[in-house]
Amino acid sequence: MDNPRGEKSFVVGNARIGAGPLEPALYLVATPIGNLGDITLRALEVLAGADIVACEDTRVSRVLLGRYGIGQSLTAYHEHNADKAGPRLLSALEAGQSVALISDAGTPLVSDPGYRLVDQAIEKGLRVVPIPGPSAVLAALSASGLPTDAFLFAGFLPVKDGQRRTRLETFRQTPATLVFFESPRRLDDSLAAMADVLGGARQACVARELTKTFEELRRGALSDLAAHYADTGAPKGEVVVCVAPQDSEEETSAEDVDRLLMALSNEMSASKAAGEAARMTGGRKSELYQRLLDLKAKSDAG
Repeated sequence: MDNPRGEKSFVVGNARIGAGPLEPALYLVATPIGNLGDITLRALEVLAGADIVACEDTRVSRVLLGRYGIGQSLTAYHEHNADKAGPRLLSALEAGQSVALISDAGTPLVSDPGYRLVDQAIEKGLRVVPIPGPSAVLAALSASGLPTDAFLFAGFLPVKDGQRRTRLETFRQTPATLVFFESPRRLDDSLAAMADVLGGARQACVARELTKTFEELRRGALSDLAAHYADTGAPKGEVVVCVAPQDSEEETSAEDVDRLLMALSNEMSASKAAGEAARMTGGRKSELYQRLLDLKAKSDAG
């Protein structure tokens, strides 16, 4: 339906619905991760009523707004222009305008640069309002068949194999389901590293193209999943990997603790590494600190 008067509104089915003015605030609006029908009515009202809509890629967001008859102009805000675009958005908020922030897909601030803008808005005492909705993390976790009472979202693993394995070592004893984003091109290598570091028998789920036409959830042991994608090659589409937590009955060996200490020491000081290892294993920080010093001395001597 056309909107000849240019009033702020959106279209659902054959009905055009008016969008009233919004209170000045930074609105974090979750958008569909694939199926455009997953948008909420509240999200549509905010996108139609906001003074400014900031997004990662105007071409991607224009498709969503066009689907619902929203004629808003779009402002780009992404990691490459955040230093310039961020201050302009903050100035608009301070001037009493409403700003809606969206990512290309899913909930803003999950693996995108929105965190910086929200942090700056909070420092200035500006209101920040979450508009919840689709999330690839929660969609994959809920359908994975793995424990959901505790989970840790770890984002993307490092590209280099050594750094990737070091990061995985820090998650080895985490008492929660692990959730990762991954590039299809690196999926087989990452699954192989997970199998080596976390244990090939751990159950996992690879969720691909969630909410889209070719949605796929493949479940199994990490070693089996790694072998499958090594044989079939890189899949198409966005990928989320969920990995079961360590078996609570599995005892932590001295070798596991040594590996954890060395992995942590690659990313932080010896004292902090010992403290983090103590938190994760229940050991004494002083003893772990001395053990780490011994390990480093042995490594240097070798």
